[in-house]
Parts: sequence; structure tokens; C-alpha cells
Amino acid sequence: MSSDQQGRVDPEVAKVGSLSSPGPALLGTATTASESNDNSERTLQGEAPVELKESHHDTADNANLRPDSSAETVSLDQAGLHGEEGLATERQQQEIASISAPSTVALSVDTSTDGDIDRDSDNDSAIGDTSIYVYQFAEEHGRTYHRYREGKYYLPNDEIEQDRLDLQHHLFRLTLDGALFSAPIENIPGGLHNVLDIATGTGIWAVEFADQFPSAKVIGTDLSPIQPEFVPANCFFEVNDAEDPWMFSHKFDYIHGRALGSCFKSHLEVIQSAFSFLRPGGYLELQDFIIPVHRCIDDTVHGSHFERWNNLMLAATAALGKDWSRASLYKEYLQQVGFVDVVEMRYNWPVGRWARGKKEKMLGMWYKENFLSGLQGFTLAVLTRGLGMSVTEVEALLAGVRNDIHSNMFHMYLPMYVPTTFSQTFQC
Repeated sequence: MSSDQQGRVDPEVAKVGSLSSPGPALLGTATTASESNDNSERTLQGEAPVELKESHHDTADNANLRPDSSAETVSLDQAGLHGEEGLATERQQQEIASISAPSTVALSVDTSTDGDIDRDSDNDSAIGDTSIYVYQFAEEHGRTYHRYREGKYYLPNDEIEQDRLDLQHHLFRLTLDGALFSAPIENIPGGLHNVLDIATGTGIWAVEFADQFPSAKVIGTDLSPIQPEFVPANCFFEVNDAEDPWMFSHKFDYIHGRALGSCFKSHLEVIQSAFSFLRPGGYLELQDFIIPVHRCIDDTVHGSHFERWNNLMLAATAALGKDWSRASLYKEYLQQVGFVDVVEMRYNWPVGRWARGKKEKMLGMWYKENFLSGLQGFTLAVLTRGLGMSVTEVEALLAGVRNDIHSNMFHMYLPMYVPTTFSQTFQC
């Protein structure tokens, strides 16, 4: 992918931003343990989605909920997160302090008045050997959540969330100009035979990859058995926790993980497991972003409901013992476990169509819908469990956030990392 591609942020420019600027796709080369001791199809055309709905929860009488510019910023200490339990890292404190600070990235506001700005205007899948209870999902505040390892993952698994995950899948593909991956897997010695998709969600990536590579066996794992019943003959799904010791009977040529930031307590351990289960010449690719941290190219977000939502989400995830901002550390983790030649590419998803450029507007439109359709799912369990907020308080906050997003007045974006680590594990 060329460096002058629209939507691409030069790594040096990205560094000018804050800690919340997600890195690019990490491509890294892994060595064997002994070597690491010595070395430290379908192509999308980009059409706009048809009849995207703005939000399932928007109401007209929320227009008066916008706070004034003096609205307070909630810190971790103000949220009651002092003491050892639930303490956030210094990096998370810095994330909160930097949310409203202008960020320097290769995005500019489209000030044109041509009306283009959005005003808002046949084989069964193989599920692992688990008891039937994993299909009896837990219910909370009108949403359903995974039963296996209940409470570990804070986003729902119901039909609304599944639709959002499939929409997000297309957003990732649009970002990569229609591609499912960035790693040069065509160069794998001996060919591509075994593929693993961690936290596969609805399984849409695994299914499409299996269609594209019919000679490869593709396995997708997740805590929720929400994948389709009828999939390609070379595609299989298992209910599995990627943070458990891996028990696969074979190694993989290519391991893929996407949107993992909210999934794990220890991303480093998962990356270590992936390194251990890649055969020599294999690749590991991660595609991720830092949620909930969004950046702003100016100070338009200051004092907004959106800014307050960011602060509360960071405080709540810290209180729950999770760090959702680790995507910026993936490259370091990859190198730490033994990958070499790690390549990281960075992209930006504008929130809405405020950014100049055809691709930027398209990505902004898709990401806006992705964000709005998932806003309640991202937030509800996190704020009620982490900060003890009531459902009424959460919904009032979200109404204000939706109004902020619909106004198209805030020049925010979500940095996206595509750490595709060329996990080329070469043996001596």
C-alpha cells in the first residue's frame, strides 16, 4: 500500500498527535525463540451504504441536552478510582488529559458549501466441545451478552451488535481498499494451509477469507457462538478464550486479529501465544483502534458531551481493570515476544463527513454509522458496572453524544492501527 494513499497517515506525522493516535497495521517478522535471544473476491468499490439509519435511540427532544463550555472533565480520581484497585495507568491519565487537545494529523476540514457535507442530517460450522449453556446468553438492561466466561467481555452479542460488527467489517475493508488483510501471505514458504481468526465475532472475516482461499483451513474463535450455521467447507468455528493456554493440535501459517482492544486483560500474553503457534514463515496481523479515545484536530470537542463520554469510558474501563488503549503498544509487544521487521501502518476514521477528500468522507460516513449503532453497546455495561451509573444516567449522556455527532460540528477522528507483524518465524 503506497504512502501517498488517501486516509494514510505518515508515521512521523502521527507521532505529533497524542498517545491516542492508533498505529498502523503492524507487519512484523517473528523469529524462533533461539533467534530472538540473538536479536532483540471481493473488491469493494467504495459506494455509500444504502439507507444507513442514524440511530436506534435518537429522539427529537434531546436537542437541549448539550452542555455549556464549562462542563467539567471527569478525571479518574474524581470518578473515585484512587487506591490500588481499579487504578489506571499513567498512560491512561495522559489519554484523558489529551482528549480535547488539538491533534496534528493529515486531515483537514472541508469548508465547501456544495452540499456534500453531511448535516444530518453447505457444511455446518464446527463449534467446539462446549455445553449447551453457552447458547443461553446472559441478559442485562435489555441487551444480551456471552455466557461462556460470563462478564469478561463488556460488549453485547445480540442482533443489533451483530449487524454493527458486520458493518464494521466493511469499514475495515474500505480502509484497506477492499482487502481482507495487509500481510504478504502469498510469500509464505510452502503456501497457506492453516489460518486462525482470534475473536472472530460474527465470523464474517473468516467466511470471506475461506471463500478467497478455498485450499486453506480457517478457524475462528470467540466467546460467543454467534457465527452462521452454513459456511464454506474449509471454515470452522470454536467457542474459545484466546487468553487461555492455546491447545491447537497444529501451528498456523497466518493468524489474524481485529478490534481486540476491548477483548483482553493481557494482550501481551495473547500475542505471545500467537508467536508460539506460528510456523516458520507465518504472519501475524492485527487491525485495531483505541476505543473510546477519539482525537480532534482542533478544540471543537471541548466542553461537549462527547468529551465527557470519552473521559467516563476511560475511567470506567480502568475501574474494571481493563486498558482499552493498548493498540498503540502492539508494535512494542510484537518485538518483545520475538517478532522482527514489524511494520505498522496508520489510518484515520473521521467521525462524520467533515474531512476533505472523497475517501475521507466515505470512511467518515461509515464510521459515524458504526459508532452510533454501537454507542449503547459500547457504553451500557462499562458505565453501569465500572462507575455504578444508572441506566437512566447513561441514556441521558448518550442522547447528548448523539446530538454532538449529528451536528457535524466536531472535527473528531478515531486513529486506527493496522499492526501487521510479518511474523516470519525462521528456524535455524
